[in-house]
Amino acid sequence: MSCIFCKILSGESPANIIYRDEQVTAFRDIHPIARTHILIIPNRHIASVNELGVEDEGLVGHMLLVAMELAKQEGVAERGYRLMINTGAHGGQTVPHLHLHLIAGKLARFLLG
Repeated sequence: MSCIFCKILSGESPANIIYRDEQVTAFRDIHPIARTHILIIPNRHIASVNELGVEDEGLVGHMLLVAMELAKQEGVAERGYRLMINTGAHGGQTVPHLHLHLIAGKLARFLLG
């Protein structure tokens, strides 16, 4: 069974992909909560942070560096941005594929508390 992010990676489902390399792919969230809302996902299926192993340390670091570069490209690095990973249902994870949210700009009202 393939999750929606795996389908995006394989080309079965469309996405506005803005970055791809051998380890990760980044695309715009279809339900953005801010002016800039990009998802950065590993190119291999990892369901959540809870499935990471010691061998994934480089991958996670790479995800953060890609987020930093995308923030620069989007023109939000200097003003600031949020990086967020949700884990599990109670943590707000809705797609069972590890993903890092890069969020910047005016946030949706419900996030401001």
